[in-house]
Amino acid sequence: MTGRIIITTVLLLFISCQVNAGLLDDVLSTKGQTSAKGQDDKTTASGLKEALSIGTKNAVNYVSKTDGYFGNSAIKILMPEKIQKAADLIAKVGYQKEVDDFVLSMNRAAEKAAPKAVDIFVDAIKKMTFDDAKKILGGGNTAATDFFRDKTRTTLFGQFQPVVTDSMSKVGVAQSYKKMTAGYDKVPFMKKEDIDLDHYITNKALDGLFYMVAEEEKKIRTNPAAQVTDLLKKVFGGK
Repeated sequence: MTGRIIITTVLLLFISCQVNAGLLDDVLSTKGQTSAKGQDDKTTASGLKEALSIGTKNAVNYVSKTDGYFGNSAIKILMPEKIQKAADLIAKVGYQKEVDDFVLSMNRAAEKAAPKAVDIFVDAIKKMTFDDAKKILGGGNTAATDFFRDKTRTTLFGQFQPVVTDSMSKVGVAQSYKKMTAGYDKVPFMKKEDIDLDHYITNKALDGLFYMVAEEEKKIRTNPAAQVTDLLKKVFGGK
């Protein structure tokens, strides 16, 4: 009788151990999956941040060179629409050079201010979360840039405008505008319009920057040659 009890007890212990071992395997497996998932999230977020970091720096380097804005028809800062007709009229009465000089000065201001955007962009990129990154990775070829623009445009504008204002002073935007509008007196019934040039040029400068960042993101997502680091290859190489 005692022997049977011992045998039964041993069998129960064995079964219990097997069951517990199975549960332990399940737990370890789940933990492994969780760990792997966490690692994937981290890799994805890091990859997108690196893509944006490289993309913004490339974009800034491009637009900050001479004719970076002025020589690129996609981002060139044109005459404010509010005064375009007036500018066309005074150009016809001998002020074409003044009109051209004013447009050039706006673009030169943006080109001169652009390098200051790097630190602003880097700070904004650091704030991107894992959840943000996961949503972006499955998006279109400019999903990261679009997200970045939507989330940071207001902040970037506030920080970038003083830089643009300073560069406007250095390249003589106000003086060019004054010389151009002197031609208004030559055209009957022409009135001067109030233009917030700081606001206008800052917005157009940021539009151009984000356009170029988007172009860089497209390259990184679709062109293996643009995936210049192992992390970028890991995150985007299989897309």
